[in-house]
Amino acid sequence: MAIQPIDLQTLFTQMDKVARQKSAEKEGLVLQQSLQGAVNLKKTEEKVRSVNETKEPEGGAERIKDNNARNRSQEEFPEKKEEKKGPNEEKQIDVIQDPDLGKHIDVNG
Repeated sequence: MAIQPIDLQTLFTQMDKVARQKSAEKEGLVLQQSLQGAVNLKKTEEKVRSVNETKEPEGGAERIKDNNARNRSQEEFPEKKEEKKGPNEEKQIDVIQDPDLGKHIDVNG
């Protein structure tokens, strides 16, 4: 199918419209990318200026350290362990305070 002269006249008159539309599309892409970059920049600035939440430790190293410290404090201060009993419970300590206890051995029997 051959191109007729009238078709050429129509195409040439529409060329400037097509060129403007294509340039607008290219500029639109550049504008969209710059807007996206500005949004990303704002988000990063907000992250830098904001207070970050602390994360829970994933490993058990901190918990082990805490447990060891707690065990050591209970060994050093055993009276604290007794004080943790309820206020209604009385302290019952069975201590025999005989100074001769365990020094004399009865061999007879």
